[in-house]
Amino acid sequence: MEKNLYSLMLMDSVVAEIDKIALRENTNRSNLVNQILAEYVSLMTPEKRIDNIFRNIEKLLSETSELVPFVTPNQLTMSLKSSLEYKYRPTIKYLVQLYRVPNGAIGELNVNFRTQSAALLSDITAFFRLWKRLEDAYIARHYAPGAVRYELYDTRLVRTIAVPRDRDYTNEELGAAISAYVKMFDELMKGYLSGTYSPGELEKRYLAYLNQGVGLI
Repeated sequence: MEKNLYSLMLMDSVVAEIDKIALRENTNRSNLVNQILAEYVSLMTPEKRIDNIFRNIEKLLSETSELVPFVTPNQLTMSLKSSLEYKYRPTIKYLVQLYRVPNGAIGELNVNFRTQSAALLSDITAFFRLWKRLEDAYIARHYAPGAVRYELYDTRLVRTIAVPRDRDYTNEELGAAISAYVKMFDELMKGYLSGTYSPGELEKRYLAYLNQGVGLI
């Protein structure tokens, strides 16, 4: 939704209270006034839509001890933390970003590791490459060309988030789909890095999730 500049005559006392609330909610005056007016006329703003999706993800993932969600109001990103059963328990950070104006992709998932172990770095890179091959083989056809893109680094994977061509998710369904995808990714990655899943076993487990409807996001 496009934004334009408008002039409003407001009481100083009203503006003072708006600024207090904006500071408390980690936003600015213009954005807060926009949200208040949008709610008054029953209009869903991009910020409100994203906040609803994040709150749904937070609710769903709070039910598991594997992933810890962190949501800051009025932000376009939320983070989730997990850890590996690997010596000093290195941290995995998932950052979910949703775009105000979707354009093919609706957002992106950023997976980050913090480790200085050469062996673990090698295994992580191998997993990221295997994951991309699996998605290229099994789900790429469900999306518009170029909607799902990947950037692979030694300790980081960036994957765009997109809605399949034959799907139309509500905010609640979108939150559920993202939650399920991150949970699947986290479980299969940990299984691979711990040696529980060989590449072949990982593929079977991945296909089992797809058959349950998980993974199309």
